[in-house]
Amino acid sequence: MDWTAYLPMLWQGAVVTMTITLAAIAIGVLLAFVFGILRVEGGPILSAIALCYTEVFRGTSLFVQLFWFYYALPLVGLSFDPITTGILVLAAHAGGYGAEIVRGALSAVSTQQLEAARALNFGRFQTLFRISLPQAVVEMMPAFGNLAIETLKLSSLLSLISIADLTFAAQSIRNITLDSASIYSITLVCYFGMSLLLMVAIRIIEHFVRRGDVFPRARHS
Repeated sequence: MDWTAYLPMLWQGAVVTMTITLAAIAIGVLLAFVFGILRVEGGPILSAIALCYTEVFRGTSLFVQLFWFYYALPLVGLSFDPITTGILVLAAHAGGYGAEIVRGALSAVSTQQLEAARALNFGRFQTLFRISLPQAVVEMMPAFGNLAIETLKLSSLLSLISIADLTFAAQSIRNITLDSASIYSITLVCYFGMSLLLMVAIRIIEHFVRRGDVFPRARHS
């Protein structure tokens, strides 16, 4: 069988998968920092709101979240196209887990340094952005790397709402060729290749963060 005829379809699916994944990761990281910081510095009300967000998205299935966003929200007047829905659901899901990563890393900053910041008359936000966050980000990187890879893998569920991603393309080709073993083996290799590219990008970012090029204050002995 000539597989080259189906390569453009697989390539287009892979591009859609990677585009959605990168967009979801970017938004998810932003949500993670917002809600993670609120868990630590938001006071009783904002901290409770952030806790509700993280527990809802960590405690429910991504499968159910996807269908709820796609089929339930239109009933109250909020309707999104499939790709926007996929990005938002993946981002919210990643943000829920990422918020716990941020909270844990911020909570791990030594109390001695926080006390020293107070002794120097640093305000709460000055302490957060000049003392806590630069050190915490270094500790977050491995966990965020794992979260990014997990987001890529979970993106395969988006084919359930007819997004023409890599999994959707593989299923379509399989229906045409009736060759499950070959097409899903190729799909597996494609996902693994994208994961490798994502891991390399994460390692590069982690390298610059640890060197202090991104957060100069994180450089400490």
